[in-house]
Amino acid sequence: MTPESVQAMIDQTLLQNSTNGDGSHSSHEDNRRNVQTARPCFYADFMKCQPLNFKGTEGVVGLTRWIEKMESVFNISGCAIENQVKFATCTLLGAALTWWNGQIRSLGPDAYSMTWEVLKKKMTDKYYPQGEIKKLEIELWNLKVKGNDVPTYTKRFQELTLICTKFVANETEKIEKYISGLPDNIY
Repeated sequence: MTPESVQAMIDQTLLQNSTNGDGSHSSHEDNRRNVQTARPCFYADFMKCQPLNFKGTEGVVGLTRWIEKMESVFNISGCAIENQVKFATCTLLGAALTWWNGQIRSLGPDAYSMTWEVLKKKMTDKYYPQGEIKKLEIELWNLKVKGNDVPTYTKRFQELTLICTKFVANETEKIEKYISGLPDNIY
């Protein structure tokens, strides 16, 4: 059976259940309500949402963006939990793909049964080295507007606050830190 034939059978059954079996609708208004069945997410559906590729050379910001985009694609495409790791790892290229193939060699078939959270943790451990995060925290601490280029400052500030979550734990701290990087004439 193909997924299309299964969906056709489901649709036919739903139609029969919403009628009296002979095509006429039930006279009882509260008898049944229409139910929309969710269609499973296939790899093609997932790819139509244009997930980002990750090569492993984009650094901490690149990995953060990849994770955020992947979670957005999971949500939009309706990707089943059991397919998330399988579909997400198909977007890995270059060094990241080599790393993933090493995971497959060491874990065997269990590699694809890990959860998205476990994969995120493994990738974070690999591509968020503690020394790198410390450098980014120092950069955020010292971040200031250069000249009057507020858009560049704002973009970098947003990137750094996505990563340095301990440094700016809440919105108030984030706002205070942002303002502290503005020159007096802009402040």
